[in-house]
Amino acid sequence: MKANIEFINIRKKYVERHKPLWNWTVIIYIFFGYGSALFLLFSSSFFLNLLGVLLLTQSLIYSAYLSHEFMHGTIFKDRRWNVIFGTLMLWLNGGCYNTFQALTLQHIAHHIDKFDIFTFEPVAALQKQPPIIRQIILVLEWLYFPIMGFWSRWRALTAPFWNSERKNERWRVVYILSLRSILFAFLGILSVKALLLYFVSYVGMITVLRWADAFQHTYEGFSPGVPLPKRDRAHEEAHTFSTLLSCRYPWLNLLLLNFGYHNAHHAVMKCPWHSLQELNRELDRDGKIRYVSLLEQLRNYHRFRLIRFLQGQGEAIDKDGKRTFDAFYGAHDVSFLFLY
Repeated sequence: MKANIEFINIRKKYVERHKPLWNWTVIIYIFFGYGSALFLLFSSSFFLNLLGVLLLTQSLIYSAYLSHEFMHGTIFKDRRWNVIFGTLMLWLNGGCYNTFQALTLQHIAHHIDKFDIFTFEPVAALQKQPPIIRQIILVLEWLYFPIMGFWSRWRALTAPFWNSERKNERWRVVYILSLRSILFAFLGILSVKALLLYFVSYVGMITVLRWADAFQHTYEGFSPGVPLPKRDRAHEEAHTFSTLLSCRYPWLNLLLLNFGYHNAHHAVMKCPWHSLQELNRELDRDGKIRYVSLLEQLRNYHRFRLIRFLQGQGEAIDKDGKRTFDAFYGAHDVSFLFLY
């Protein structure tokens, strides 16, 4: 009882915390970085091009993680402004083909249900492909090109045209796809190099996001319509991991907007990004938070870059309840930029 009361007090403390200066700094950085990066992509200097690619990739990554914050309503007190700015972020990172509301509902369900519902399961989908297509996909993934990420996004984009339940979204998708295609075509007309470098940055964004998200859960995935289990907070804690860039130098975690403090995020999902480190410190007083070190993340992401698409995400806990990463293959993508 005492522990529950203490947790309730901690949750209230961090839900009510707002730091407008921190939030506006990141918002301005994203738009300024995005615009500046585009300018640098047109330069004739290789080093400025490289700087542009890195800046654009970082801006896209931040736009993704900030759209996640807007979904949780942690930036503005008024829900309307969270929706407006969240939608703007989705326009930057390409998540705009699905509505902000639909993506929010899907992601919040991930928190409440403590499992995921997939209409697209990569392992099964890959096995259904002709051998030559399957082999090409695996070769591209072996070369670190996230073709499965593009497949997932393209499937989510085209869903209104083959899923009758979503046919009312067709004109919206046509409008957005047409407008974005025109903008990218214009970019290509101005500079083919700039367009190709933009694509490199986008691939970088997908790669970083899927790597950062790969080892944060061992949640089950279910198909729509099947009986669903009930999961409690204990199950959530046992199947959630924190994937920090550094424990010794916490400021490095800001490179991913503190998304690595995932146990803290799931414990208090309305805690803003800027306070997750402090919340994590309070929750980890008893040392129960399970961390996946940066070395373990990189090693398993590299080692299992094909197996995760052939056998699923694997397991991080053995039969005795002890942590093991020998068969933790990792998830295949993020849970908040497209409908899966």
